[in-house]
Amino acid sequence: MPSVPIRVALAAAAILVSAAAPHAQDGSERPAWQGHGIKPQSPDSPFGEVVSGLYFRSKETQAMQADDFNNPGFLAVEQGEELWSKVDGAAGKSCASCHNDAATSMKGVAAAYPKWNEKLGKPANLEQRINICRGGALKAEPWAFGSPELTAMTTYLRNQSRGMPVAVKVDGPMTPWFDRGKALYYQRNGQLDLACASCHQSNHGKYLRADFLSQGQSNGFPVYRLRDQRLVPLHERMEGCMQDVRATPFKPLSDEFLALETYVAWRGLGLPVETPAVRN
Repeated sequence: MPSVPIRVALAAAAILVSAAAPHAQDGSERPAWQGHGIKPQSPDSPFGEVVSGLYFRSKETQAMQADDFNNPGFLAVEQGEELWSKVDGAAGKSCASCHNDAATSMKGVAAAYPKWNEKLGKPANLEQRINICRGGALKAEPWAFGSPELTAMTTYLRNQSRGMPVAVKVDGPMTPWFDRGKALYYQRNGQLDLACASCHQSNHGKYLRADFLSQGQSNGFPVYRLRDQRLVPLHERMEGCMQDVRATPFKPLSDEFLALETYVAWRGLGLPVETPAVRN
């Protein structure tokens, strides 16, 4: 009789439904994702077609994301806009004091994150960059990861790049972080002995746990998850994936997740930023 870990792994594999199946187990129609992608920006890409997670969702969810008045993530965009002009910290400044109108000064900025930070001697993602500014120019307390304020500001800033292509750089000092993220992406973890690639590369388009597996792109984060009824930052989603395979997750904003974020962003080079995206 198979050992417990092997039985668990077999059970996980058994719930992957053939990509040829026209419907999910709940009767919903399989989303048509083929033909909605872009040509890979790098010859090293594992995909022949790079596709946003949007096209693995139902038509109803796609329509919700496309309608700014119906997209629930825009409540955070509005909150972020208010925070942008709010004076906070001992310096008596707001973000707008230095950067003026975010629609102009922040256009395209978020599409390039994570990026190398010379002062830190390592990459910083957008959430970390926000808190660097808060502790520096504003002389304000950093916002905690997952807090409504940090998630709203991250969403607001990424929304200024909506429609622009993901443009993260992975050369120069970023190369070791890219390599580390790639190794983590293919590293098997947990009792289910699965890697990120097990689902989002080898089985994308298949049905798993009441949802269709996407390519795992990060161009829409933070995303409004309908099942959670709130915006979810990327590192929280990565943490949840590790918990799903019964592994001990890395901590949000850790070097491990920062490297993984860098590699995942590279896999989606050229995809348009969609923040705030809507997912199941």
